[in-house]
Amino acid sequence: MPLETVGSRLRRAREQAGMGIAALAAQTRISTRQIEAIEAGDFAALPGRTYAVGFSRTLARAVGLDEVEVAASTRAELNALQGDNQQRPAATFEPGDPARVPSGRLTWLALAGVAIAVILGIVFLPSLFSPSGSLPSILPADQPSAPSAAAPAQALAPSPAGPVVFTALQPGVWVKFYDAAGNQLLQKELAQNESYTVPADKSEVLLWTARPDQLGITIGGQPVAKLSNLQKTMKDVPVSAAALLNRGAAPAATSSAPPVPAPAAEPRRQVARPREQRIPTVRVEASPAPSGLPSASPPPAAPASPAPKPSAT
Repeated sequence: MPLETVGSRLRRAREQAGMGIAALAAQTRISTRQIEAIEAGDFAALPGRTYAVGFSRTLARAVGLDEVEVAASTRAELNALQGDNQQRPAATFEPGDPARVPSGRLTWLALAGVAIAVILGIVFLPSLFSPSGSLPSILPADQPSAPSAAAPAQALAPSPAGPVVFTALQPGVWVKFYDAAGNQLLQKELAQNESYTVPADKSEVLLWTARPDQLGITIGGQPVAKLSNLQKTMKDVPVSAAALLNRGAAPAATSSAPPVPAPAAEPRRQVARPREQRIPTVRVEASPAPSGLPSASPPPAAPASPAPKPSAT
């Protein structure tokens, strides 16, 4: 053991620096009781070997001594007090050891790395920091698909102001077009693919045909439904654009309406008839005439008068 202990050297250096134990404790954050134990060489009063070496290093730095040499001397005194030559493990942490404390440059580099990682995450992975930002909106204004789906349907609707054209789908389709006054506009058998355009200057044009199923109709160049899909005679059918469009829309409106239930038939009331009063039939039998009495006989017939004799002339 050296002639001057670590505790005596630290006490002498503190006194030379003009510092009291309380001022040294406030500077090093080590309690006055522990500083007194170190200066007295009572390392057993400290929590452990690691604290003894670390506190000695800190006190040496505060009073102006070589902290590395003081720490080595403290270890030597502890080894001598314990009576063995045990070496401190390489991974043992000693409080106040600057070799174990990260430098300020390393701390700033670590903080800068964390900041860069956060910025990159916000830029490339926004859903991790704002999960609600990636959810689809439920507002109707954010759904442009509804107007775009309805636009083609409106564009395909034929214009009521377009020309009405009838085209025969097979040869020999007989038609007759006439106006409301009965004036004939066309009457013939149309050849296959032959067309007739309804005059636009007529107020009302009617059609008479027996093959409505073989007449294709277009309004403004766009096809519409046939007058009928069956072969039958149709007469006085208005063929204006508005009439044809309303005719095609009528079945759809009728089919969409719910069927009206038929009124339930009232039960047939049975009128009780009065019972016929039956008159009992009395059967009268003729009794035989009593014996000894003459039976009734019909009166004798009157004698025929003699015919008159002819007079002699």
